[in-house]
Amino acid sequence: MRNLSLILISMALLFSASTQAAESTKKSKSKSKNKAPAQTAAASYAQRSDAMAWAERMAQENQLDPQWVKAQVAQAKLIPSIPKLILPPAQVSQKNWAAYRARFIEPKRIQAGVQFWQRHQALLLQAEQTYGVPQWLIVGVIGVETFYGQHTGNFRVLDALSTLTFDFPMEHPRAKERQAFFSKELAQFLAIAAKEKINPTKLKGSYAGAMGLPQFMPSSWVNFAVDFDGDKHIDLFNNPADVIGSVANYFKAFQWQTGMPTHYPVTFNRDQLDMDALMAPDILPTFSVNSFQSKGAVIEGDALLHSGPLALIELLNGNEPPSYVAGTENFYAITRYNWSSYYAMAVIELGQAVAREIPSKP
Repeated sequence: MRNLSLILISMALLFSASTQAAESTKKSKSKSKNKAPAQTAAASYAQRSDAMAWAERMAQENQLDPQWVKAQVAQAKLIPSIPKLILPPAQVSQKNWAAYRARFIEPKRIQAGVQFWQRHQALLLQAEQTYGVPQWLIVGVIGVETFYGQHTGNFRVLDALSTLTFDFPMEHPRAKERQAFFSKELAQFLAIAAKEKINPTKLKGSYAGAMGLPQFMPSSWVNFAVDFDGDKHIDLFNNPADVIGSVANYFKAFQWQTGMPTHYPVTFNRDQLDMDALMAPDILPTFSVNSFQSKGAVIEGDALLHSGPLALIELLNGNEPPSYVAGTENFYAITRYNWSSYYAMAVIELGQAVAREIPSKP
């Protein structure tokens, strides 16, 4: 994203389930935050002085035509459901890796991934050779994000980002920070539209403004999207080359290390276990192999030869015992796409499940 975390999205879904229109998406089984509900007399920003003043400033800061920017913002509409979706839920549901995993590592998504891989095998290989990012990781991300393009969102991105810029809910605990974030995203979005000569009213995405098959936020589009086929345009909606190349470039930018595993199995020596110390850094790789073991973590085989830092990754399973793995710097790199260890494990397991189904990988 580039992006908001899956956990935040899942929590927001629980809060808004009673008011949201039904649609299957990458984030839920039956209710969707990516489907724009029917609006009656949605408020336009054309008459909002704050929106027009923002447009004037944005145009000057980005060397864009002020009249063009104002005309685009004037076409934006307030979506009343979005401020509700962005708020933290009143009650947080218990995390459950087994349930979360089942939503993504399932036959239909795996088969769609196989078809995507086979259809774009040459592009995936080219991206791997160019950026050093494995094909299974690219396939896993696109599958988790949008079911290979089946669920890219149904909100007008202009409306979503304008709503979160001009009508961000002040009761949010980080309202000032988050509103500033979305203001910058709206500016980036309009800059993209101007550069690519795209009508900004035509692009649809998530309730938070994430776009295309990889669900890039506008800032991620600006910083990491690439014209992978050399046609002088970047299209993350309809051009598989740009989608594949951009996802690979994103991970290269976040220090993906070619050939390094993402994680290793781990168990515990209960007599030696210092769980507080192991959990203190959260998912940030911090411990050498020796330090990891000295705190009661038990690893074997290739993990003992790992030269970089490790982190103890905890995945809660509701009322059942948690699952644990030893995460590497590559596991951490995946969480830079979406700041969730549950998301990272889903991407890894989906991508590798698809890879096992490919008859002959180059």
